[in-house]
Amino acid sequence: MDSASPAPRRRARVRAPELIGKGGWLNTGGKDLTLADLRGKCVVVDFWTFCCINCLHVLDELRELEEKHRDTVVIIGVHSPKFVHEAEHAAVVDAVERYEVHHPVLDDPELATWKQYAVRAWPTLVVIDPEGYVVAQHAGEGHAHAIARLVEELEAEHEAKGTLRRGDGPYVAPEPVAGDLRFPGKALALPSGNFLVSDSTRHQLVELAADGESVVRRIGSGERGFGPGAFSEPQGLALLPDGSVVVADTVNHALRRFDPVSGTVETVAGTGRQWWQGSPTSGPALEVDLSSPWDVAWWQGRVWIAMAGVHQLWTWDPEAGTVALAAGTTNEGLLDGPAGEAWFAQPSGLAAAGDRLWIADSETSALRYVERAGQERQGEGHGGGPGGGYVIRTAVGTGLFDFGHRDGEAGQALLQHPLGVTALPDGSVAVCDTYNHALRRFDPATGEVSTLATDLREPSDAVLAGEDIVVVESARHRLTRLRLPEEAVRVESVAHRTQRAATEVAPGTLRLDVVFQAPAGQKLDTRYGPSTRLLVSSTPPELLSGGEGAGTDLFRELALNPEVTEGVLHVSAMAASCDDDPDNEYPACHVHQQDWGVPVTVTERGISRLPLVLAGLDAE
Repeated sequence: MDSASPAPRRRARVRAPELIGKGGWLNTGGKDLTLADLRGKCVVVDFWTFCCINCLHVLDELRELEEKHRDTVVIIGVHSPKFVHEAEHAAVVDAVERYEVHHPVLDDPELATWKQYAVRAWPTLVVIDPEGYVVAQHAGEGHAHAIARLVEELEAEHEAKGTLRRGDGPYVAPEPVAGDLRFPGKALALPSGNFLVSDSTRHQLVELAADGESVVRRIGSGERGFGPGAFSEPQGLALLPDGSVVVADTVNHALRRFDPVSGTVETVAGTGRQWWQGSPTSGPALEVDLSSPWDVAWWQGRVWIAMAGVHQLWTWDPEAGTVALAAGTTNEGLLDGPAGEAWFAQPSGLAAAGDRLWIADSETSALRYVERAGQERQGEGHGGGPGGGYVIRTAVGTGLFDFGHRDGEAGQALLQHPLGVTALPDGSVAVCDTYNHALRRFDPATGEVSTLATDLREPSDAVLAGEDIVVVESARHRLTRLRLPEEAVRVESVAHRTQRAATEVAPGTLRLDVVFQAPAGQKLDTRYGPSTRLLVSSTPPELLSGGEGAGTDLFRELALNPEVTEGVLHVSAMAASCDDDPDNEYPACHVHQQDWGVPVTVTERGISRLPLVLAGLDAE
C-alpha cells in the first residue's frame, strides 16, 4: 500500500450483518430493532464503549450529523465492552444517560455484533446504505466530516432511486429523572466548609452545604454550551491560591475559572476546539486548543491538567496566562521515565501531595505519580523541553489489558479503571477504583494496596472532611461520607484480562497495512512533508524482533520473534487530508487518527497480512 497514493473510493456490495446483542436495546421504547426496520435510512453504526475517551469524542462529533439529517439518518450505537464492569447492563443504561446519547443503543456484552462486523478498535463507525449494504468503515475519531459528505451522496443517490425513506427514526427518549445531582464527576471542599460538585450530566456546578446534601446554589445554565455561565460535562475542580476555582470543562475542551464570591465564570484556557496532532502544545492559554481535560490540581505553582483526550499532562500558569505540555507523547499505554517520553492512557484524576503529584491513569488501571528528577537526570538533556526536570513512575498497574480487584503488594495488586485519587493525612493515597465500585488505598511506606470500602457505585472522586472522606458516588448521584478506617476491608482477589479473540498470525514476517482512503473530494496533505504517521510496538516487547518504532508509511513489515507465541501489537496511525481544490488557497484539512491493541497468537495456520482500517473498506 502506497501511503502517498490512496486507492480510489470503492463501493463494496457487502450486505450488513444483523444487529444482535444479549443485553437488548435502549432508547427504543422497549422495541427490538432489526436492519429491516431501518431499510430506507442511511445508518451509521457506532461501535463504542463508555470507558473510551475517543468514543466519547465521536459521540460529540456525531451530534451535528444527527441533528442536521434527522429525517434520513439513523445512528445506532453498539456498546461493546472492554472492562468487566462495562458488560453490566445497568452500567450501560447509566452511560447512555450520562453522555446524553440520543439514538438507539444495542447492548452487546458478548461482542457478538462486534465480531460479525470484524471490528478491531474502539471507536469504529460503519455506514450502511438505505438498501442494507455496508459502504464505508472508519476507525478512530475525526471522521464526521467524511461521513457527512457520504450521507449527502447517499441521500441524493437513493432519493433518485426511490429507495430513501424520510421521516422520524426509531429513537424514543427515556423519561427524565429528578434529583439534586445527576452523574456528578468531581468534588472540592471549599474554605467555607461547603462542597462544590461538578454535576456533569446537567452541565452545572452545584454548591452543597457542609452536610453534602443541601443545595446552596447552582452555577451554570444547565444547558450544554460554551458561552458565559454555560458548561459542557464539567469534571475536575481545583482551588487556586486567590480563592477562585479552576474547572475542567471537559467537552468544551477548556478551563474555566469560577469566583465563589461574585459567582462569575470566565474562560482561562482553551478555544472550545479539540486539539489535534500537529497543533501547538504551548503558548497563550486562550489561543491553544485542549482535548478533554478531565481533572486539575494546583501543584508547584501551576495548575496541572489531566488531558485525558490526548493521554498527556499539561500545565496552566495563571500569572503568565500560558499553557504548556508537561508529560506524555500522545501514545496510549504505560511507560515510565522522563516526563517528555512517558506514555499515559486517559489520565483522569490528580492529587497533589508534597513533592509528588498522584495520577489515576484510568485505561491502564494504574496509580502513577510525577516527581522531580534527580540532579543526575536533570543533566541528561531533559531540562529544556516538555516535561523537563520531571519523571513519571508507576505505583500500581501493569498496562492496558490487565485489571481486577486484588490487594497486597503493589507489584501484583490490581485496579479497574480508576478515575479519582486523594492524598490522605498519613502520606498514603486513596484511589476511587471506579469500575470495582470500591475505595482503595496505597501506602508508599509499605508498598501495600488495601481496600477501604466496597459497595460504592462508580466512585469518581473523594475529598477529605475532617476525619471523614466524602466520596462522589457518580452512579448513585450523591456524595457519601465515610469514616477513614484504621483497618482496611479485606476482599476476595479477582483478576481479569480484556477478553478479545486473538488474531492468529503466521510465524516469520507479518505485513501490517493500515487502510486509509481519503474521503471523496479530498487528498492527502503533503504540502509540508509526509501526511501520515505509523507507530508500532508490542507487549511483551520481545514479540517483535523487527519493525517496531515510528515511520511515515502506513505499512510495515513486522518480524515476529519465533520464541514468543502470543502478545499484543500496539499500532497508532494518523493521516491528514485536505480538500482537493486547486483554486482554494486555504483548503479545509482534517486529521484522522486511531490506536489499536491487537491480541495475536502465532500459529502455522495464521495470516501473513494484518489489515487495519483507518478509513475506507479493506478488500481482503
